[in-house]
Amino acid sequence: MNKNIVLCGVGGQGTVLASKLIAAAAMEKDIPVMSAETIGMAQRGGSVFSHIRTGEGVHSPMVAEGTAHIIIAFEPGEAVRMLPYLKEDGQVIVSRRIVMPVTATLAGAAYNGEEMIAWLESHVGNLLVVDTEKACADIGSSKVLNILLLGAAIHSGALGLSEEDIASALKARLPEKFHELNLRALTYVREHSGS
Repeated sequence: MNKNIVLCGVGGQGTVLASKLIAAAAMEKDIPVMSAETIGMAQRGGSVFSHIRTGEGVHSPMVAEGTAHIIIAFEPGEAVRMLPYLKEDGQVIVSRRIVMPVTATLAGAAYNGEEMIAWLESHVGNLLVVDTEKACADIGSSKVLNILLLGAAIHSGALGLSEEDIASALKARLPEKFHELNLRALTYVREHSGS
């Protein structure tokens, strides 16, 4: 089955690595995949997004508006900004942690992440808000935000990949000294969801 996936966040959160792990996991399962990301803005604080399309008959990496099966948002404001890409019954996974984007800072704009979360709650039927602040504290590192949100996406059922798929891609691409920490992040949401 084809999947259209959008990841979004700000520079320094690991958005590009997360998209590369999804693409690698799909390729390891012989699922055709195309991806594109904005890496020019990947400095800390700049908006970053990745489009990933998997499945047969995919000819372009860009996800059209209204067709994303899942949006994985590393920051609430970025989730709101990318929401036009979500299909009607699509899934949104979003970190509760607020990172003021450079654009808001430069504009001198008021920015309230809780208002962004409230707006998402009233506009998205399938929304999973992850308390990444608590999760990262429990795991012992803030550097696993990207893997934590991938685990949440897997747990939602909307990603179309398993923990084993992502774990395999992770082990192949990250130094061994980071495996245990990242694997804990990958399973965190499932293990703490109460289901």
